[in-house]
Amino acid sequence: MPTGEQIRAARALLRWSAVQLARRAGVSWRSVQRAESAVGVPAMHTMTLNKVREALTAEGIEFLQNSNGQGVRLRRR
Repeated sequence: MPTGEQIRAARALLRWSAVQLARRAGVSWRSVQRAESAVGVPAMHTMTLNKVREALTAEGIEFLQNSNGQGVRLRRR
Protein backbone atom coordinates (compact mmCIF):
# COMPACT_ATOMS: atom_id res chain seq x y z
CA MET A 1 0.00 0.00 0.00
CA PRO A 2 1.28 3.50 -0.77
CA THR A 3 2.28 5.86 2.00
CA GLY A 4 0.99 9.37 2.47
CA GLU A 5 4.32 10.70 1.27
CA GLN A 6 4.15 8.60 -1.90
CA ILE A 7 0.61 9.76 -2.66
CA ARG A 8 1.65 13.41 -2.30
CA ALA A 9 4.70 12.88 -4.50
CA ALA A 10 2.69 11.01 -7.15
CA ARG A 11 0.12 13.76 -7.31
CA ALA A 12 2.89 16.33 -7.67
CA LEU A 13 4.45 14.38 -10.56
CA LEU A 14 1.10 14.43 -12.35
CA ARG A 15 0.57 18.11 -11.45
CA TRP A 16 -2.88 17.29 -10.12
CA SER A 17 -4.70 19.11 -7.35
CA ALA A 18 -6.14 17.11 -4.47
CA VAL A 19 -9.59 17.73 -5.98
CA GLN A 20 -8.48 16.27 -9.33
CA LEU A 21 -7.14 13.14 -7.65
CA ALA A 22 -10.34 12.78 -5.63
CA ARG A 23 -12.46 13.00 -8.79
CA ARG A 24 -10.29 10.53 -10.70
CA ALA A 25 -10.34 8.09 -7.79
CA GLY A 26 -14.03 8.51 -7.00
CA VAL A 27 -13.35 9.46 -3.38
CA SER A 28 -13.89 12.60 -1.37
CA TRP A 29 -11.41 15.46 -1.30
CA ARG A 30 -11.13 14.97 2.47
CA SER A 31 -10.08 11.34 1.93
CA VAL A 32 -7.22 12.50 -0.28
CA GLN A 33 -6.21 15.09 2.32
CA ARG A 34 -6.26 12.50 5.11
CA ALA A 35 -4.25 10.04 3.02
CA GLU A 36 -1.61 12.62 2.15
CA SER A 37 -1.23 13.86 5.71
CA ALA A 38 -0.48 10.36 7.03
CA VAL A 39 3.00 9.30 8.01
CA GLY A 40 3.39 5.84 6.53
CA VAL A 41 0.42 3.91 5.20
CA PRO A 42 -2.77 5.90 5.82
CA ALA A 43 -5.20 4.48 8.38
CA MET A 44 -8.26 4.40 6.15
CA HIS A 45 -10.52 1.90 4.44
CA THR A 46 -8.51 -0.37 2.17
CA MET A 47 -11.05 0.14 -0.62
CA THR A 48 -10.57 3.92 -0.51
CA LEU A 49 -6.80 3.65 -0.51
CA ASN A 50 -6.95 1.18 -3.41
CA LYS A 51 -9.06 3.62 -5.43
CA VAL A 52 -6.46 6.34 -4.92
CA ARG A 53 -3.62 3.97 -5.83
CA GLU A 54 -5.45 2.72 -8.94
CA ALA A 55 -6.18 6.26 -10.16
CA LEU A 56 -2.50 7.13 -9.89
CA THR A 57 -1.19 3.93 -11.46
CA ALA A 58 -3.63 4.33 -14.36
CA GLU A 59 -1.80 7.57 -15.18
CA GLY A 60 1.64 5.93 -15.15
CA ILE A 61 2.72 6.25 -11.53
CA GLU A 62 4.82 3.42 -10.12
CA PHE A 63 5.14 3.01 -6.36
CA LEU A 64 8.66 1.92 -5.39
CA GLN A 65 10.11 0.21 -2.36
CA ASN A 66 13.80 -0.54 -2.15
CA SER A 67 16.70 -0.56 0.27
CA ASN A 68 16.83 3.25 0.15
CA GLY A 69 13.23 3.61 1.26
CA GLN A 70 10.08 4.34 -0.71
CA GLY A 71 9.41 6.52 -3.69
CA VAL A 72 7.43 7.03 -6.86
CA ARG A 73 8.21 7.48 -10.52
CA LEU A 74 6.25 8.33 -13.62
CA ARG A 75 6.53 5.80 -16.44
CA ARG A 76 7.02 7.28 -19.85
CA ARG A 77 4.18 6.65 -22.25
